[in-house]
Amino acid sequence: MKGNYRWVVVALLFFATTINYLDRQVIGLLKPTLEKELNWSETDYSFIVMCFTASYAIGLLAFGKVIDKIGSKMGYAISIVIWSFAAMAHALAKTSFGFGAARAALGAGEAGNFPAAIKTVAEWFPKRERALATGIFNSGANIGAMVAPIMVPWILGAYGWEEAFLITGAIGFVWLILWWVFYEVPSKHKSVTTEELAHIQNVEEETTEVAPIAWGKLFGYRQTWVFIVGKFFTDPIWWFFLFWLPSYFSTTFALDLKKPSLHLAILFTCTSIGSIGGGYISGYFIKKGWPVYKARKYSMFFFALCAVPIIGARWATDIWQAVFLISIAASAHQAWSANIFTTVSDMFPKHAVSSVVGIGGLAGSLGGVIFPYIIGVVLDAYKADQALSAGYNVIFVACGCAYLFAWLLIHFISPKMEAVKS
Repeated sequence: MKGNYRWVVVALLFFATTINYLDRQVIGLLKPTLEKELNWSETDYSFIVMCFTASYAIGLLAFGKVIDKIGSKMGYAISIVIWSFAAMAHALAKTSFGFGAARAALGAGEAGNFPAAIKTVAEWFPKRERALATGIFNSGANIGAMVAPIMVPWILGAYGWEEAFLITGAIGFVWLILWWVFYEVPSKHKSVTTEELAHIQNVEEETTEVAPIAWGKLFGYRQTWVFIVGKFFTDPIWWFFLFWLPSYFSTTFALDLKKPSLHLAILFTCTSIGSIGGGYISGYFIKKGWPVYKARKYSMFFFALCAVPIIGARWATDIWQAVFLISIAASAHQAWSANIFTTVSDMFPKHAVSSVVGIGGLAGSLGGVIFPYIIGVVLDAYKADQALSAGYNVIFVACGCAYLFAWLLIHFISPKMEAVKS
């Protein structure tokens, strides 16, 4: 019997990613409460978001290199300890500067999640299964964002905003125990059968082995720039969904964020379908005999098209119409994300995967620094004219176009996304 312990590993990655996004989503749901207490403007809030994304960018760069050196087990453990303490530290903040500092620490710690997870998938799965495995663990982002609108308002109403940060932040330490007990690399794990190990190490699917690549030389490969471009232009859209959608629904449709939100929960539940489905679709094409690059690229083009309907949210006359249109785009993002992450393990040897993920994540986070600043300026300008909803409509146009633009650049940089040979 082949054995299926690799799917237990995916479950661990899924729950880590769920906690990761639960912790980062809390502030978006508490924004209406905190902006009243601290008198934040939209620009003030955008700078707090920028503290997170800027620190996240630096952390990705650091964790990418560190995890390739010390391994995913220790790297993941260090990451979740930092981010869990940082999440809890928000409860001590009393000023916008304090929140900015706490967000910066959170971003630095949370940056380790994806480099460690993608490296783990590359170590535990043959190439034809990686997009599905990535889609499954990446769907944890959606579950975290789905649970938060239900859990956080309840804690806020029952205990207060400080406790919302303390309780959600503490969950990471429970996961850390499970990770330390149940995880090890496949070749050393007692629960992995000989047959499953042979399945994981399918040499027919692997790229030609190459000598270790110096970190600085990674920038000289077109394959690295495929990932950089794909992340830079699309990651900021996901940041917008996470940090501004609760406020958008509150100001545009009078959604009460002090109560559990069915609308947001449903929206982010739909994105789980996109994440898992996005990984399945490209894997299905590969099993049908398509070249790996063709399966990934055609799938990503389809997902880019699926993001376009969000532009129509400007004509939504009730909240459920907006939820429907935004759900499609957010699901498309997660399907895109499952594939853009997997292109790294498609094109690079395992020893360079975390480093490339860190570099691309840095690019995505830099975009996530720039875009929130633009959002804050746009929303404050439209708010001054008593037309805040029109400001969101401008942003939805940018969201709808970003993925097609990124896909065209990727196609121009590397039409066939070949594997690194030397």
